[in-house]
Amino acid sequence: MKIGLHIADFTYPSGPAGLADDLSRIAVAAEEEGFARVSVMDHVWQIRPVGPIENDMLEAYTTLGYLAARTEKVDLLTWVTGVTYREPGLLAKLVTTLDVLSKGRAWLGIGAAWNDEESAGLGLFFPPTAERFERLEETLQICLQMWGQDEGAFEGKHYTLGRTMNVPQALSRPHPPILIGGGGEKKTLRLVAQYAQACNLFGGPDLERKLDVLRLRCDEVGRDYDDIEKTVMAPLDPSDPKALVEQLQGFAKLGVEHVHGWVPGVSEIEPLRVLGREVIPAAAQM
Repeated sequence: MKIGLHIADFTYPSGPAGLADDLSRIAVAAEEEGFARVSVMDHVWQIRPVGPIENDMLEAYTTLGYLAARTEKVDLLTWVTGVTYREPGLLAKLVTTLDVLSKGRAWLGIGAAWNDEESAGLGLFFPPTAERFERLEETLQICLQMWGQDEGAFEGKHYTLGRTMNVPQALSRPHPPILIGGGGEKKTLRLVAQYAQACNLFGGPDLERKLDVLRLRCDEVGRDYDDIEKTVMAPLDPSDPKALVEQLQGFAKLGVEHVHGWVPGVSEIEPLRVLGREVIPAAAQM
């Protein structure tokens, strides 16, 4: 099992003036301690489960570009991109650029978006749920076309592209891996089965059932269930490493291959060191 770091909070004691240095220290330490991936949220305001909406928040892809220059091994992605925040052709170009400049370490994490509050606040496009899912599927199709050999037009219900040229192409082969966030059983998990290399679920009591549904969706579209990496988003609290390892063992028994989460007090760096000493090596044996 691999462990990934989700950076969800950018409000650190040093304030905005020290934010770049703090982010560098966090990402470098995560890489040194054996974290496999580093992600950021795709939000423009802080989300309420993490802190007050007035807290510091950085734009995701600018941040990932910065982290690409500060790291060498960790994979980089948004967990996850809100599909309506960027036009699909531009999104494919953003992820391609990140992949090239990180020397092949970019993923596309993507979902149907949910934060109507920040969208209304900053005037971002935010159609109804059904339309967002339609746009999500078209976006996946466009990204895959731009990462393939076909430079032709794309004509969809919501998006029209005259020529899907993408130069330079991504370094990752056959393309940057796709992770689709969310556990919706009718729509999201079908899209995972059809388009993604990884799912993202939460580590709650319904996790086993969600995985069973994913297996069913894979059967429906003719996809090998084992081809999809099972990832779980869960807090990585180093205050009780033994209990955390036991939780990870429970996930592993269900077939989870990657656990990704936020670390309390991450800017202090020592919590990352504790996880690197006592949790990540144990997870690697699962």
